[in-house]
Amino acid sequence: MLIPVWVLVGPTAVGKSRLALQLAPELGAEIISADSHQIYRYMDIGTAKPTLQERKNVPHHMIDVVDPDEEFTVADFKKMVEELIVSLWKKGKVPFLVGGSGLYIRALIDGLFPGPGKDPVLRAKLKEEAEREGVLSLHRKLQSVDPEAAIRIHPQDMVRTIRALEVYYLTGRPISYWQEESQKEKPPYRVIIAGLNCERKTLYRMINQRVEKMIGSGLVEEVKNLLPRYPEDLPSLQSLGYREIIGYLKGNYSLAEAVALIKRNTRRYAKRQLTWFRKDSQIVWFDALDPGTGEKIKKLFLACKTGAAVR
Repeated sequence: MLIPVWVLVGPTAVGKSRLALQLAPELGAEIISADSHQIYRYMDIGTAKPTLQERKNVPHHMIDVVDPDEEFTVADFKKMVEELIVSLWKKGKVPFLVGGSGLYIRALIDGLFPGPGKDPVLRAKLKEEAEREGVLSLHRKLQSVDPEAAIRIHPQDMVRTIRALEVYYLTGRPISYWQEESQKEKPPYRVIIAGLNCERKTLYRMINQRVEKMIGSGLVEEVKNLLPRYPEDLPSLQSLGYREIIGYLKGNYSLAEAVALIKRNTRRYAKRQLTWFRKDSQIVWFDALDPGTGEKIKKLFLACKTGAAVR
């Protein structure tokens, strides 16, 4: 039989974590973070991690997994979460995956293309090109050979851009093709995916409020504390919120300009998330602002759980 896995997705700042904290205790679930940045230790404010008290009230997993300078791949996430799912189910808890990192979620529930091994020479060449001509130059190359992957990968994400190009150059086919092929062998889960969304202007207002809250909670100090310990060009520190504050600390622009950049870039990120999720016909969408949404999602999840057991 199949293990039930509940998934809650949606754009950043739409209220996924808040709703999950409400639902998990009522449904006998434990939360697995599907956020590609909450895996990093010491990066709390900019990644909007649940507070320590919230994590005490509701067990969370896949938070504070590695240090900012440690490599962590989608394959690492998939392997760790697969083990978690079985462990949680055996102790009578339903795995509840919550987050907005679409690639992580897809890898878990649809399978992951293992891909060719690393090619150090090719990677070094691509990295040198990125340093010489800029990451955007590489991303434009990716757009020409794999438009679908280019939509999913942020133009400033050098690591994933290089990997996608590496796969294309080594296999002659785009990584999006191989990812589609990998979905033919589904993992042994009974998955139900709920999506949260709201009117675009409202979402953007919520994003702006979250950014203001992060600044007020000490995001600048958090970044200041990280910089003496870790190189600023790490993928973790080039993530949303951190790279803009680093630019401010380097004197490239004012704090007000940094905040405006974070808001703008977060809005753009939310648009990309929605573009990704809307391609998935499995997602059942709900209005994040509807007071009855919690009860509706609870009924949806309980229907998924009925009759499921470990294979």
